[in-house]
Amino acid sequence: MIIGRDESAGRPERIATLTLTSENSAAPRRRKPVVPRTPAREELLPRTILASLENSKAEDVVAIDLEGKTTLADLMIIASGRSNVHVGAIADHVVKACKAAGYPAPRIEGVPNCDWVLLDAGDAIVHIFKPDVRQFYNLEKMWSADRPGEARSARQG
Repeated sequence: MIIGRDESAGRPERIATLTLTSENSAAPRRRKPVVPRTPAREELLPRTILASLENSKAEDVVAIDLEGKTTLADLMIIASGRSNVHVGAIADHVVKACKAAGYPAPRIEGVPNCDWVLLDAGDAIVHIFKPDVRQFYNLEKMWSADRPGEARSARQG
């Protein structure tokens, strides 16, 4: 803040200034402790999610290995719920199971409608659909198929 003189009143005049700082120099944020990656810990996340889906009575659960196909995640899990309420309840149970197992809470998309809920749990992505929406998008077909270059090289090799 800059202080000058107001000549007519004889008192200091305040002129506000704005100072921009980078996010790094602002107040420090608390970071969650990083849990080291170990083979046993990496296997625990899929088991936790699959067990939660089973306990929530999710239907037609499919796990697709994404390792080497994308950097988004190592595993995609697709499941169906019977109704919007069931889809929302399944998503809620998966979030609670991940937290209980010591993982950060997955990021969630699609909860207001609950036709298709996406949970991003880091190494695993979980899609929970109503059956008609799942059939329309058909993610299993899209992610299970070989990419064109991979299919060609596999046939030649």
